[in-house]
Amino acid sequence: MRLLAVVIAIVMWAPVGRGAELSTKAQDALRVFDQWVAARVADREQPGLSIGIVRDQELVFAKGYGYADLNNRMPATPRTLYRVASITKLFTATAAMQLRDAGKLRLDDAVARHLDWFRLRSTKGDVPVQVWHLMTHLSGLPRESATPYWNTKQFPTREQVREMLAGQEQAYAVGTKWKYSNLAVSVEGELVAKLSGMEWGDYVTERVLKPLGMNASLPLPRPGVFGLAAGYGSRVAGQPRETEEFTDCKGIAPAASLATNVEDLAKFVSFQFRGDEKVLKLSTLEEMRRPHWVQPTWASGWGLGFSLRKLGARTLAGHGGSLGGYRTAVAFDAEAKIGVIVLTNSNDGNPEQYVDKAFQLVAPALAAEKEKIAMRPEWEKYKGTYRWKSSEFIVDVIDGELVGYAPDAEDPLDSRVRMEPAGEHRFRMLTGTSLGELAVFEVDGAGRVGRVTLGAYFYVRK
Repeated sequence: MRLLAVVIAIVMWAPVGRGAELSTKAQDALRVFDQWVAARVADREQPGLSIGIVRDQELVFAKGYGYADLNNRMPATPRTLYRVASITKLFTATAAMQLRDAGKLRLDDAVARHLDWFRLRSTKGDVPVQVWHLMTHLSGLPRESATPYWNTKQFPTREQVREMLAGQEQAYAVGTKWKYSNLAVSVEGELVAKLSGMEWGDYVTERVLKPLGMNASLPLPRPGVFGLAAGYGSRVAGQPRETEEFTDCKGIAPAASLATNVEDLAKFVSFQFRGDEKVLKLSTLEEMRRPHWVQPTWASGWGLGFSLRKLGARTLAGHGGSLGGYRTAVAFDAEAKIGVIVLTNSNDGNPEQYVDKAFQLVAPALAAEKEKIAMRPEWEKYKGTYRWKSSEFIVDVIDGELVGYAPDAEDPLDSRVRMEPAGEHRFRMLTGTSLGELAVFEVDGAGRVGRVTLGAYFYVRK
């Protein structure tokens, strides 16, 4: 009966995803994904789950499954608030980079230069902890402040975090090992407060959330806030799920406190693809997503605040979150401009499973919808074989695009140079070793093409 109730909730209450403007292929993919999620939520008897899929500046799919509150039969929707835990770190990192861009700090500043209380009982090595070490988890700091607050739910205040820090020991020398640390990001939040002259929560609200239109989001939520999903423990066979008590993160708030929803996080994901002069410019966002630490297997790494991982050929940036009663994840492929948000209200919510399935089932169909440059008749004159000594370069139109490739390459099509128009007889190269440079075709008075210059190299028409 409980399984049936969850299925009924899915069918009756979940809002339909957006998709009227999508191609049939994309709508088919979303329908299959929707059905898979519904079946998975029912099979695992999850309380609730909200999902969003972003394509560039659009939230193309947004839906809730099951319940935000089991006792009151409140359905989960894209507007349901969830505690997103460590996803909060992305907003603290955004705030820190704003201050960097404003000239108030440097990433290689020693933290103690700005926070005179930043001292530990014991340190390793002679390199001081710098700002970027906090953001990349390379500081060597302990994972937590010095009390078992995740067990007791008695989180330390900001003042207590400072006081206890003086008695803690650095686990590793700076930069020698990657070591996840909520304490490090809490210190990062203190830097934001000190250098901005505002409390961390006020700064994030005024300088990040409001400019992005994330008006439902709360950096410091209180118990009983309207629209917040109840948090539940893991499923135990034959027993009802336990309700988790509210977590007041206090001094650890910059690392774990944010409450938000799918619709607001979709705005944050879209912002990653365009930048915003009121928040951060695109070049700064790209800097944050560059690997500053890479796992020895090269399967994952860390940027400035962002977790990075490989999923097949994709590189995903984002973060996961885990807080009593909630498991959440946000991930996006910046190159494809596709992002996925999954928020759950149970300790066994397993959001990464839904994220990965969305990228497997839906992302290829959305990427296929990207507008291709329509083949133009005048491109015919560029087609042909160009040569320099024994090296050949063939220009052709493939799949509606003007491309060039070396015919003797191991995989000519995989290594092709894609081009987009950039002026008369000029094209911007979108792939290849001369990425971003111009391909320029030299045309004589009779309209014949004699040569093509690719960045600093040229080939003569055969």
